[in-house]
Amino acid sequence: MSRTLSPQEVADTTRPLLSTTLTMPGCDARGWVVVDSLVDGLAMGGTRMTPAVTERELAHLARAMTHKLALVGLPIGGAKAGIAPCPGAAVERHTVMREFGRAAAPLLHGGVYLGCDQGTTYADRQLAFEAAGYDVADRPGATRLTVGWGELWDHMADITGFGVAVAVLGALRASGAKAPQRIVIQGFGTVGRAVAHHLAAHGHRVVAVADVQGTIEDQRGLPVAELTALTGSDGTIDRARLPAAVRVHGSGRAWLHIDADVLVLAASASAVDEAAVPEVRAGTVVEGGNMSCTGPARRLLRESGRTVLPDVVVNVGGAAATGCVLAGLAPSDLPLPQLSAWLREWVSTRITGNCELVQELSASGSTDPVTYLLAAHGARRSPTAGALGA
Repeated sequence: MSRTLSPQEVADTTRPLLSTTLTMPGCDARGWVVVDSLVDGLAMGGTRMTPAVTERELAHLARAMTHKLALVGLPIGGAKAGIAPCPGAAVERHTVMREFGRAAAPLLHGGVYLGCDQGTTYADRQLAFEAAGYDVADRPGATRLTVGWGELWDHMADITGFGVAVAVLGALRASGAKAPQRIVIQGFGTVGRAVAHHLAAHGHRVVAVADVQGTIEDQRGLPVAELTALTGSDGTIDRARLPAAVRVHGSGRAWLHIDADVLVLAASASAVDEAAVPEVRAGTVVEGGNMSCTGPARRLLRESGRTVLPDVVVNVGGAAATGCVLAGLAPSDLPLPQLSAWLREWVSTRITGNCELVQELSASGSTDPVTYLLAAHGARRSPTAGALGA
């Protein structure tokens, strides 16, 4: 059975249904799975692999997944997994993912889907699934696919960035913007690159991009396709091969000071905190990553008259598309191009609608519109974790 969350439970990020440490004897790494909520016996979330990931961080991320899925109307609870390689250990990636899959197998087979997140790839996920003996196609009630899970996601690799771009385009339409807008993107990984491509394709100028080495800028518009070709799998841009016209800023938060209309945050958590708010130039701030702004920063940005589109509304494309298949909402037996188009339209409609509601609530004076949206959608969780594996 599932029930509607009270306002207190919506705000509480400290009480997951299940938080477990994984035993991974074949590698020098620690692992956890946190299940924040179950809806009809199902939960889902990504697997994050960074040296600094913690169980507490995963609890916050799992709660955010509960909120994201509730806001798009999916009958699935929120979860998150984490892998932290031990300091100084020589980590063999294939070994880590196989050990993770074996350890997480009971949860995967019990209704907790664990996909990709920061630090893991589709190939990593496939290794874990194979080690767990898990196949999405075997889940009762899931959409029947005409291709393998891996092939579907090779085709849908840009879906989260696509959703972020949909949010940006909706915000610009609502603002009445007619001319091409100047975009700054903090983070040029899978999500940041997809956002850049989609917005450039709609005629907007990506004037600055930031990675771990700093910020590059060209107010005439960066060549997005060329820039992508110079970017490694870790999202780092090769400075030695940049066009001569590109201005290179050093490390730090130079991206905050770039003149722009839209700032897309697609990298680290808490990228904009209270101290950074006075430095933000853009009129629209879009949280394309998880927890990109702190709560107080969101409030201050809105109070200063800026549009803020929060992560739980914007950073949902991959989770929403996956959830549609897991829950059997997507039509079965569609050829890959038609299924991809259906999923993109579904994601676009949900993100656009929620962004419009956020903007309406913000315009009416709300400094925390997400709480109102969650109450309206009725975020749900099972009252105990005992249903896992049932």
